[in-house]
Amino acid sequence: MNLTKNVRTQSRILGIFLVLTGATLWGVSGTVAQYLFQEKGYSVEWLVVVRLLAAGALLLLFPILKGNPQVWVIWNTKEERLRLFLFGVIGMLGVQYTYFAAIEAGNAATATLLQYLGPVFITCYVAVTIKTRPTAKQWVSIFLALLGTFLLVTNGNFQELSISGWALFWGLASALALAFYTLQPISLLNSYGSAIVVGWGMIIGGIGMSFIHPPWKISGELSFAAIVAVLFVIIFGTLIAFYCYLESLKYLKATETGLLACAEPLSAAVLSVVWLKVQFGVTEWFGAFCIIMTIVLLSREEKF
Repeated sequence: MNLTKNVRTQSRILGIFLVLTGATLWGVSGTVAQYLFQEKGYSVEWLVVVRLLAAGALLLLFPILKGNPQVWVIWNTKEERLRLFLFGVIGMLGVQYTYFAAIEAGNAATATLLQYLGPVFITCYVAVTIKTRPTAKQWVSIFLALLGTFLLVTNGNFQELSISGWALFWGLASALALAFYTLQPISLLNSYGSAIVVGWGMIIGGIGMSFIHPPWKISGELSFAAIVAVLFVIIFGTLIAFYCYLESLKYLKATETGLLACAEPLSAAVLSVVWLKVQFGVTEWFGAFCIIMTIVLLSREEKF
């Protein structure tokens, strides 16, 4: 009995470690992207196309090497091809581009926190489509999200924004894209699994972005530090982060992983302040706390 309990405890600890690692790497990669944009002269378009193509190919490599036929079966029907195409272009490319554009226009901390308004948009969308009023907990979450966003983008000053209009626009667009990214591919994920769906979504999004900015047209400084930063975003900030998050689902409930994923905006905010010297005052930190509490409350819901 004690042995079984110990195994469960160890599995739970492993799951918590994995999700915190994945979420932290996502947050750190956003700050590294800010460094590439602001210090090394890289464009959003180039980093997005390279990240999508490289990470997508690496994600698909594992099921291909394992001989998983689902990698190719997903293309068999017209309906699923259309769903996959929409996910790749609107969902995957949309969420990647808007997030990085928000970082370029502002900073990684603000961009990541604004993107985490996505669950609020999901809550509102589901409430409208199934024609049910939000619960008291959801109303509180929406209020906290609005308050946190107001404090984050105005620093408590009603008369002006503390970030650029473009940073706010791309941040909110990123949250909307995240909502679409989360809801649209549910049937595909249930049938084929995350690695295959997300891998193909990245490839499709990367190919689409290649028509706007080909990956071979490198923008930015070709220094050792810049190359290491790009590799970090692709390998640690995408592949390993995604793998850790998926593995954590084997040991934890989805609601728990969603709650622990709060490490992403926290790590992005802390690293932006410590490393890139982003100014984050008491008001912004309180706004960040409100948005993170929104995530916590919505993650604890059994269903929307």
